[in-house]
Amino acid sequence: MAIPEARRRGPAPIATSAILESISDGVFTVDPEWRVLSFNRAAELITGVPREEAIGRRCSDVFRASMCEADCALRHTVESGAAVVNKATFIINAAGKRIPISVSTALLRDEHGAVLGGAETFRDLSIIEELRTQVRGRFQVGDIVSRSSAMRRLLEVLPRIADSESTILLQGETGTGKELVARAIHGLSGRRDGPFVAVNCGALPDTLLESELFGYRAGAFTGATRDKPGRFALARGGTLLLDEIGEVSQALQVRLLRVLQERQYEPLGATRTEASDVRVIAATNRDLAACVESGTFRQDLFYRIKVMKLELPPLRQRREDIPLLVQHFVDAFNAVQNRRVTGVSPDVLGVLTAHDYPGNVRELRNIIEHAFVLLREGQIELEHLPGELVPVTSARTGGRKLVETMKAIEARAIREAIERNGGNRLAAAHELGMHKSTLFRKLQQFGIDLPGPDGRSHAEAPTSTCARKPD
Repeated sequence: MAIPEARRRGPAPIATSAILESISDGVFTVDPEWRVLSFNRAAELITGVPREEAIGRRCSDVFRASMCEADCALRHTVESGAAVVNKATFIINAAGKRIPISVSTALLRDEHGAVLGGAETFRDLSIIEELRTQVRGRFQVGDIVSRSSAMRRLLEVLPRIADSESTILLQGETGTGKELVARAIHGLSGRRDGPFVAVNCGALPDTLLESELFGYRAGAFTGATRDKPGRFALARGGTLLLDEIGEVSQALQVRLLRVLQERQYEPLGATRTEASDVRVIAATNRDLAACVESGTFRQDLFYRIKVMKLELPPLRQRREDIPLLVQHFVDAFNAVQNRRVTGVSPDVLGVLTAHDYPGNVRELRNIIEHAFVLLREGQIELEHLPGELVPVTSARTGGRKLVETMKAIEARAIREAIERNGGNRLAAAHELGMHKSTLFRKLQQFGIDLPGPDGRSHAEAPTSTCARKPD
């Protein structure tokens, strides 16, 4: 865009500037070298970039939009003369958050029609995206997304749980997102401005774990040359996650019980107690109730940490979330790695939906990350998946076509929903997000035999043993 220097214009007239400052859409203009000339108040609010920092910089350095490198709307307008209207994209704001926007562009001309530069307006679509996801049945809290009824019920109560100071117990298999839920509770709580500190209780032996939690004073043991604060001290004013609490020995369980009851502790080698100003969240993949029955976990500590207990369902029990999670991870990796991956092919989605995920959501995330190592843009295909995943799933489906595979997956999801609800067809239909008549029709279509009675007063399952939930 080679424009004679003499034809460039200075600042917009005062009246025009006042109008641009009053509108809710972001507006900026650039010169022929793509340097920002003007930047209105709404542009500051949407991007989080102060005007004085934006003006004079190249527009691609300010916006970090998904289209900046390969498909710049403003460059298209300058080179072709054709305006772009409401093109969907996203930017990464100053805080690192992904903001969906729509973009419109136009040329700036003088009274003789000569091009002086370009102008772009952009609108924040965050509210529209939120409404759209609600219409689709998607529910999101922090980095947790779901449309399954089981997870939705859990996520809906998180704001009320976060408002309290009560201790919380999170139970679920490895990889179900217990730390994500803990972080979401912290982010919704009044302690959100304080630290979030996590410690894996199963990764350290008792002696090291005690000093890690409570800290120590200089001279407490050989090699302790100076004071060291523990995790309770580091988390002061915030939230402390005690992950894998089921691995803690009974001797250390006694000390934890005292801290939770009296809200004070003593660092190793100290002569005075210190106040504990933390909100404690405990997490485990064990069945702690069964551990209490077997005598490996103290009953008093169990009841102290389970003021509110949340059970996170494994991914195989909420397969309807898999397409949603896949797109969520694709969007996240695109933003972080500056890729242009559009999604997954139908065959890949069939494979991913059929997999049982012993590693749960973490395993699915790793599968998508594996694909991003092999792919920079376009659609994820079967060859981009881990080698051990495709043969197993293909053998299980017996080489059937994708349509047949998806029908088998749907039938399996229906059977599992009926089993989880003790044969109650109405509850199963509600969980699956379909009308009961649709469920009955699909039962006949797939030839699914129902358990005897309706199942509304189904007997409770026998108590499980004290063991890890499947990894």
